[in-house]
Amino acid sequence: MSAVLSGGGSQADRIDALAAARRRSRARRYAVYLLLGAVVAWSIEAIVVGDTDWSRISAAGVAKAAWRFIDFDAAILTSLWEATLETVLMATLATLLGALMAIPVAWLGADNISPLGRATYLLGRVLMTLSRSVHEVVWGLVFVAAVGLGALAGVLAMAVRSIGFISKTVAEAIEDVNKGPVEAMRAVGANRFQVLMFGIVPQVLPVVIGNVIFEWDVNIRRSTIMGLVGAGGLGLALHRQMASYNYGGIATVIFVILLLIVFGELFSAWARKRVI
Repeated sequence: MSAVLSGGGSQADRIDALAAARRRSRARRYAVYLLLGAVVAWSIEAIVVGDTDWSRISAAGVAKAAWRFIDFDAAILTSLWEATLETVLMATLATLLGALMAIPVAWLGADNISPLGRATYLLGRVLMTLSRSVHEVVWGLVFVAAVGLGALAGVLAMAVRSIGFISKTVAEAIEDVNKGPVEAMRAVGANRFQVLMFGIVPQVLPVVIGNVIFEWDVNIRRSTIMGLVGAGGLGLALHRQMASYNYGGIATVIFVILLLIVFGELFSAWARKRVI
């Protein structure tokens, strides 16, 4: 009887210990939530509440500002066709150029086919990181300083920015290829170029095409802001309307940009279904 009671006491102790551990875990979780809430509240107070000129904000002022942007300036629509076409051409050329430059970078950055092993693998990864780390506007400023104002600077900036995404995804696809066909080709005496062209490229080609189409869709958006650094397209038209304080013109250009982005989304979805 005493043994049974002893066993029952031991079981009760374990249940009590488990319940205490759960209470401590719940208390720590609530403390973390409370700390995060305090940090968010402090951020809102410091950035939004304390740094906003609330005396300038009123219902009448907000309505007046909103009405300025609602009042479209249809007179500039005819002048936006050329800028819209230039934006699409900039995105297309930048995507094609970026894809061409991304191929050797992906070759260097794929661990299983990098030509000189670890050294070229690290070089490829550094190039990918450099391309993705610098914003396209910064690249735009660099190329505007190098080649002057115009669409060429925007094309080069977006092309360099595209290298990082395309090369990284393609390199990771190369590293994940089915090794069976590759090993079979090597077993029958195929050289490295033949293995690459006939054993690896067919497996990663759908990934390459899909990512290039997606990057074109992204470059449509990028090209609309490249004009802010003097690189042409709708971004330049938007910058001109902003400089002249033509709020209706700003709203009109933004509306055209929205339509262009919707077109890019639809075309990108159609192209992925047809090609991949």
